[in-house]
Amino acid sequence: MPATPDTVSSLRNVAIIAHVDHGKTSLVDQLLKQSGNFRAGELEKLAGGQHDLIMDSNPLERERGITILAKNCAVTYVAEDGRPYRINIIDTPGHADFGGEVERVLHMADGCLLVVDAYEGPMPQTRFVLGKALAAGLKPVVLVNKCDRPDGDPDRVVSEVLDLLIALGAEDDSILDFPVVYASARDGWSSNTWPATEKVDLRPVFEAIVKHVPHPDVYIEKPLRMQITTLDYSDYVGRIGVGRVYQGTIRVGEPIVVIKHQPDGSTTTARAKIVTLQGFSGLSKVDRNRIEAGDLCALSGIDDLDIGDTICDPDHPDPMDAVIVDEPTISMTFRINDSPLSGKDGQYVTSRQIRARLERELEHNVALRVAPGRGSDEFVVSGRGVLHLGILLETMRREGFELSIGRPIVIEREIDGVLCEPVEEVVVDCPEATVGSVMQLVGERKGNLRKMESRTDGIAHCVFEMTSRSLIGLRGRVLNATQGEAIMHHTFERFEPVSSERLRRINGVMIATEGGQVTHYACELLHERGVLFVRPGDQVYAGQVVGEHNRDTDIPVNICRLKHLSNVRNANKEATVTLKAPRELSLEQALEYIEDDELVELTPRVVRLRKAILDEGTRRRAERSARDRANS
Repeated sequence: MPATPDTVSSLRNVAIIAHVDHGKTSLVDQLLKQSGNFRAGELEKLAGGQHDLIMDSNPLERERGITILAKNCAVTYVAEDGRPYRINIIDTPGHADFGGEVERVLHMADGCLLVVDAYEGPMPQTRFVLGKALAAGLKPVVLVNKCDRPDGDPDRVVSEVLDLLIALGAEDDSILDFPVVYASARDGWSSNTWPATEKVDLRPVFEAIVKHVPHPDVYIEKPLRMQITTLDYSDYVGRIGVGRVYQGTIRVGEPIVVIKHQPDGSTTTARAKIVTLQGFSGLSKVDRNRIEAGDLCALSGIDDLDIGDTICDPDHPDPMDAVIVDEPTISMTFRINDSPLSGKDGQYVTSRQIRARLERELEHNVALRVAPGRGSDEFVVSGRGVLHLGILLETMRREGFELSIGRPIVIEREIDGVLCEPVEEVVVDCPEATVGSVMQLVGERKGNLRKMESRTDGIAHCVFEMTSRSLIGLRGRVLNATQGEAIMHHTFERFEPVSSERLRRINGVMIATEGGQVTHYACELLHERGVLFVRPGDQVYAGQVVGEHNRDTDIPVNICRLKHLSNVRNANKEATVTLKAPRELSLEQALEYIEDDELVELTPRVVRLRKAILDEGTRRRAERSARDRANS
């Protein structure tokens, strides 16, 4: 029987952090495969999605090829000195919109593995996650990934990481003199030197974790103290809390107290008992009778359990600091779907059902905020970005919900009596031939170019600075201007006083004047006036947005018009019209496209655009009143 680690000194808790698409999850998958903890073929059964990844198990993660939820697993590794180590690995998202997931799990780790692309180097989200890791007291081990890329420059990347650490205020020599491992997670090799003279397996990565990530600094003999950082749910045992035991020992069946932080800063205490206790082994949980300080565990038996709660010994209630994450940056209005086609597709359509679902989401989505709207059927939902809220909406849609959503609004903040808005750093990598188009789009939105450099293979690396409000809708236009070849990322920089100028969509829209079925004849008449969002045979209603107008004004159109039948011969009867394929907007694209007087209608089957006021006469009167108020 192989030896197993049973002391705190043999335990390592490490978080994998990086910018999106730099290879965190691919690395974790390879570490699992090469750990020797799984039978041949066992992991392949769990792989799937765009990149055949194991850790990205959520259906939306596999569809989109990104990590959305932070997850953890555990492996046992026998080091070169023959000593077995238990390594708890925490995989985190790389996208800025899911930064709340990173912030809440970093407290479970004692060190971090910073993954950086050998070509791109440190990117905006690299700065964000590294700053959070340093604030949590974690020392980084740097892994330069994708070293198999012919255009990569690992030496430059290591130098840029050092510059980033200095810019973030790191002064300790033990942080600035960071260990470096060079690797290709996709191909499963790594090296301690560059150029890599010998491309072995990922053993150098394991050794770097064992040598440079400290073991937990804990006190097993002290009273129990544990903090919940993740929530799960089981149909058998109910709510499951996952977290790290910071001191003492937690046992099955023993009484404990749960300390909650309240919004006003006070705390409340409730008694409970541990029903089940599980530790992590590989990708699964195993029942344990006791978990000692320094390790991660999952427990059940506490109905009212939330992220940030402290589990303590009943005789020594000592709350830990609340889990604090950055405030949301945008908000949207969720409301019931009141269109003529409401209730046709969805199972859950009432405001009561929407409210219950949002309250359930708040239990584990720490970066989300929900507040009442102007009416009983409206809710103001705030999050970290369009993608963050888009993932929530897509999940609700697949669960059978129908609802309407308003335009994303950037959350402004009052600082020293001045109303301010967030400013972000925007990084765009695009073909050099399309730089002019990208700069024109950014210039239209009052963005400033801070840096531009040419990289290999004809790629231009551009760094801009612009307000978060100006960013809404920019990604789709940049992709269109570059034929989908641009890569765009952004991260929060600072707050500045709000500018008076408000950006509006350049093009107007086509609005259906009556309901019915879209006809081919009507599409033939309208296809030269803009781009359609519907195709012949689709069901529409009056007030629905059915296309984009070539000009900057909205126009009413009859998209259901039938061809007049007569016995008069037409000289052009043999003429044929080839219709362009309609533009199909994803949920995030639709949210970024709409204006203040429009809504996105979301059902399990379709995404529609519509005017908030469906009746044309009422809508015109409302527009006239708005103009009069603006001019007065």
